[in-house]
Amino acid sequence: MIEKMKTKIDLKKYKSWYETEPFEDHAGPFYYQENNKGNISAFECKKHHLNGMGSLHGGMIMSFIDYTLFVISLNQIKEESFVTVSCSTEFLRASVNDNIIYGKGEITNKTGSMIFIKGEIFNEKVTISTFSGILKRVRAS
Repeated sequence: MIEKMKTKIDLKKYKSWYETEPFEDHAGPFYYQENNKGNISAFECKKHHLNGMGSLHGGMIMSFIDYTLFVISLNQIKEESFVTVSCSTEFLRASVNDNIIYGKGEITNKTGSMIFIKGEIFNEKVTISTFSGILKRVRAS
């Protein structure tokens, strides 16, 4: 269970990505927490993350999902380079007036060069979105 967060993410419990990620830092910023029950991603939802109807923008959710794929797989990818080759998103409900948005999931399969993941994006009350994705190892050229 995710502990209830106040209006700001406690940076003592969450970290920024271990490499420079200009898009994610600009879009979010996004954070993660390593956990023996599964790594968790999080970001503070602000006004610029919303659509014209006042709910969390679908493109923002999809960007956060891409980040979350890597957070879920962090222990598998730290020493190698991976890219997202597939990502499927199901939008379940609008997220309105939520301070912190979280992501979690699991690796469902791993081959020599690919990692298959499924997960969910949620707030303190409900699941907002589910997803599945595939990461592929990129060999150094």
